[in-house]
Amino acid sequence: MAIRALRPKSSGSQVPPQAAAPAPAPAPAPAPAQPTVPQQGGVASPVTSGAGGGSPSWAQQVHQLADADGQQQPVVPWKPVASDPFLAMAQNQAAGRPAGLGKRFVARLIDTVVLVAVTGAAALPLGTKAADHVDGKIDAAKMSGEKVTVWLLDGTTAGYLGMILGVLLLFGVLYEVLPTAKWGRTLGKRLLGIQVRDMGEHEAPTFGAALKRWLVYVVPGVLVIGVLGVLWCVFDRPWRQCWHDKAAGTFVAG
Repeated sequence: MAIRALRPKSSGSQVPPQAAAPAPAPAPAPAPAQPTVPQQGGVASPVTSGAGGGSPSWAQQVHQLADADGQQQPVVPWKPVASDPFLAMAQNQAAGRPAGLGKRFVARLIDTVVLVAVTGAAALPLGTKAADHVDGKIDAAKMSGEKVTVWLLDGTTAGYLGMILGVLLLFGVLYEVLPTAKWGRTLGKRLLGIQVRDMGEHEAPTFGAALKRWLVYVVPGVLVIGVLGVLWCVFDRPWRQCWHDKAAGTFVAG
């Protein structure tokens, strides 16, 4: 029988355990993709707001939208309107003030010359016929050898006079009423830069108001008392209205 003694294992005889494998290093996070803007040459270029990248700026986004179809187009920055032209026109219209009496006088003088020239051209042959008719009546009275009253105004001369007044009124409607109702001015007023306006809306009067204005001016003018109606604007305040302006509800604006 044999006896074997048991010895303790020495540390030097121990086999060291296998070292654990090192853990893999974490992979770096991928860089965020940068948006690109197509260029004319077909090469895409990144859009960044600075040296370090990031979201595109507002201007770059505008260019990106403009170039979205592959064709580069000029981008015009939006600019607010400095002043509304329609509002400015309305303000100027509402801010009308009575025109100067000197301009009104010159404008009326021009219109009167045109009116008298046209009416006189039409009245000249009619006046000649009326004068010949009166001369014939006077000669007949002289030949009779009796005391005879010769009336200058009879059916014939009254007809000629009515035709002259008709020409005056017809041309007055065409020359004065229609332009006043449409534009608020005649030839004379246009040359002097003044305008007839309605008292309420400060716009050109209606055709009815323009016709009333013309009739109130011309009928008293034929009867000579119209001079007083025209001179009324010298003393009227504050709108400088003549009789025909007061009848039509208008004033002459500068």
